[in-house]
Amino acid sequence: MHVFVTGGAGYIGSICVEQLLNAGHAVTVFDNLSEGHRSAVDARAAFVQGSIGDPKDIFQAIKDSNPETVIHFAAHALVGESMVNPGKYFRNNVANGLNLLDAIVEAGVKKFVFSSTCATYGPPDRVPMTEDMPLRPINPYGESKRMFETILNWYHTIHGLEFVAFRYFNAAGASERFGEHHRIETHLIPNILKVPMGQSHQCEIYGTDYPTPDGTCVRDYIHTLDLAQAHILAMAPGKHGFYNLGNGEGYSVRQVITACEKVSGHNIPALEKPRRAGDPPRLVASAEKAVRELGWKPQYPKLEDIVSSAWRWHQQHPNGYRD
Repeated sequence: MHVFVTGGAGYIGSICVEQLLNAGHAVTVFDNLSEGHRSAVDARAAFVQGSIGDPKDIFQAIKDSNPETVIHFAAHALVGESMVNPGKYFRNNVANGLNLLDAIVEAGVKKFVFSSTCATYGPPDRVPMTEDMPLRPINPYGESKRMFETILNWYHTIHGLEFVAFRYFNAAGASERFGEHHRIETHLIPNILKVPMGQSHQCEIYGTDYPTPDGTCVRDYIHTLDLAQAHILAMAPGKHGFYNLGNGEGYSVRQVITACEKVSGHNIPALEKPRRAGDPPRLVASAEKAVRELGWKPQYPKLEDIVSSAWRWHQQHPNGYRD
């Protein structure tokens, strides 16, 4: 199958592209490199530099590559930034996303796989979280993803577009070749690992008084290789709808620090800071629907395995990608 991947030079996109190629698919990566890295694109993939913000740009790229499936990763994803600059998030994640949808409908593409987020739920009434829970996002990032999910439903109804939208929990880990290098790093594991890498003196804990076993936030971490496998399964004809992707296990910030210490063999001091606005105490997925309907099964559910893969990649790429 020929797959067109927007944002394929980014963290999750690059690993998904690698796994698509390993599975025998042909891949065209479309990325403006504002967040991604050219050297994160597997050499086996075709690469087109362009922006989904330009309707002619994206339509021509899809027309030229003639894909059977489009996988969409090209979104802005910093919660804090979305609270300061909401227009950036609605413009790219919604308006530019519409450019992409219109292009694939015009080109006759029938399958679309969307990288959504558990931020569409907002603070949950209960955990583990299931797909039928109400969507009450509390930041523009989550709201922009929820809006795009609504648009997908209408494009399915009106244009017959078959889609799968994955609501990710906390993506982490690395493959042997590709890993996490954000220009602005907000994710917990790579920031903790900066300490044993000698790039930081300490990590930070935001809030120690949550109603959790050790007072710190609890999150569900999922290996990027498991995310990639879910996307490959979603491309099958007849697969359609919204799915959570997580391991169903929650780990606190302190537990993640402990895992990083064990894997790296280094003591990691932590600076305790006040809570951040909008951080729910616990976010844990129920991915039973994906297991049942897609045949998905995480291969790397253990936190230590996820951290180990990230640690190996960061040791081999201490400054991230060369570009």
